[in-house]
Amino acid sequence: MAKAANKQTASAVARLVSLMARAFREREKLTQKELGSMLGYSAAAVSAVETCAQPASDEMLVGLEAAIGGGLGLFEAARDLVRLDKFPEHFQDFFVLEQQAQILYLFETRVMNGLFQTEDYARALFAGGFPVLSEQRIEELLEGRMARKALFDRDPMPLIEFIVDESVLMRPIGSKAIMRAQFGHLAQLARRRNVTVQVLPLDCGLTGEHAGTSGGLTLVETPQQQRVVYMEQQDESLLISDPGKVNLYSQRYAKIRAQALGPRESLALIEKLAGEQK
Repeated sequence: MAKAANKQTASAVARLVSLMARAFREREKLTQKELGSMLGYSAAAVSAVETCAQPASDEMLVGLEAAIGGGLGLFEAARDLVRLDKFPEHFQDFFVLEQQAQILYLFETRVMNGLFQTEDYARALFAGGFPVLSEQRIEELLEGRMARKALFDRDPMPLIEFIVDESVLMRPIGSKAIMRAQFGHLAQLARRRNVTVQVLPLDCGLTGEHAGTSGGLTLVETPQQQRVVYMEQQDESLLISDPGKVNLYSQRYAKIRAQALGPRESLALIEKLAGEQK
């Protein structure tokens, strides 16, 4: 539900879209009810966007472009900005890098990496975290996270390597049904030609070596064949481009990969876990 308090905290992008929506609607001499009927929304929903009580959804922006955009493409251009606006502030710069990446090397130790999460798993994470989030904010974050998945089918298609610590697979989130679907989704992605999934076993340290004890990390190879490192901790993020540090983290990732189960063994383990969630 739209809230008056949102008007005071609305971002610059939300305010720009609200001004555009009102100005273009009035140019077409439409009431909020008339425009809402054209878009499949109520007059209250149109009003909420125009007053910044609630940001425009991606679907509404598509509708606004078709109904009152006048062929200018401004609402279409706003879609990427609005989508970016829905991510946590600390993640916004990285999202742009992620979506342009040629290769992604991912290592996760706490929860399933966002690119590989099902909608129900992601919702359970957002709803169960702290501070407590409003339903509207949960839906905004969820929309942003699901939008990231377009990367899997982008043209040109990126290569994605994902090493997940076995502890992540053993940590139930939401319910057994959610975990069963999550394992099934992970197995499905692991079978894609541009995706490799490996599991770092819990008993890795028994061999005397465990390169993953410092936590998760993401290596991004850009279209310019440059590498950067991204890391998150407690809703804070760090983006590293220093060549020496990037080289160190690249070597660490390679060591973690060498200590992980192979792709076939990893897929068998994931499928086994999926079958146990009953």
